Amino acid sequence: MKALVLGASGGSGQAIAQELLSRGIDTILFGRSKEKLEALVKEWGNPKGLEIGVGDVFDKGSLLPYFRKVDLVFQAANPGYVDMEKQLIPLGRAVMQAAEETSKSVVFVDGVYVYGKNPGYPVEETYPFKAHTKKGRLKVEFANLVFSNIWKNARALIVRLPDYYGPTSQMAYLNPTFESFISGKPALFFGSLKPKREYVYLPDAAKMIVEISLKKDSYGENWNIPATDVIGGNEILEISKDILGKIPMVIPIGKRILQFLGLFDRFLKEVVEMTYLLEDPLVLSGKKYSERIGTIPKTNYRDGIRITLESLSKKNG
Repeated sequence: MKALVLGASGGSGQAIAQELLSRGIDTILFGRSKEKLEALVKEWGNPKGLEIGVGDVFDKGSLLPYFRKVDLVFQAANPGYVDMEKQLIPLGRAVMQAAEETSKSVVFVDGVYVYGKNPGYPVEETYPFKAHTKKGRLKVEFANLVFSNIWKNARALIVRLPDYYGPTSQMAYLNPTFESFISGKPALFFGSLKPKREYVYLPDAAKMIVEISLKKDSYGENWNIPATDVIGGNEILEISKDILGKIPMVIPIGKRILQFLGLFDRFLKEVVEMTYLLEDPLVLSGKKYSERIGTIPKTNYRDGIRITLESLSKKNG
């Protein structure tokens, strides 16, 4: 078997590629930057079965040569918050068109925005889409495109992750907090420190994603990728302090502060509408995975945070 990972230099893309390689599955890392991809290959010790492919995920013609080389595609590329409205649908269309032309199976990595607000219990895949934000409604449109009946030869599924963390995480809410812990600079924490939230450890998520992808009857469906448990911000700080010995001052950033900072920063302005997930967090159910795939990998938060902090410390010298 051979797999293609789109957006391979991103956090989830790296984790998926590493999981594929650990299973002996030849893998092509695809992205725009040859330098970033080559740096990853070098960092991973030039493992057997690993190749790189350079191109544009928004261009079907750029994707086709690589789709033809593989059996399975993982779509982990994701437009940033600022560009999502313009780029998300074109990205999905290009990937599905390439899959249609080559009769390939595609695993799309996405989030929980489609579900809307927390209903007060763990959300299963049968829960209706109740998106109430601009980005949430856009994600629903994206899902409808992926599962449209216009595709006759392509097969697709969508895995949905909550917020995440891990050695390869880059754009997650916890990442700047952990980076500040390593640098010793005052740390920002998105949201209140009190609510218990769900953070999936990326290596665990990658294991689940690959397991789902290898089951033929998984396609045509949404799949939740749940975390080990929920955890409050104060608990994260306590664990981090215990591991590092000390941590710098932590500043919680709520909706009002984000609204103010958004006057000067486009990214933070776009984050504001998603703060409902920080104030009243939605939690995913793993019932479907447990019943149809098997045991859910569960790295406890202490071990996951320790490995993440060690990785960031090594990268930052």
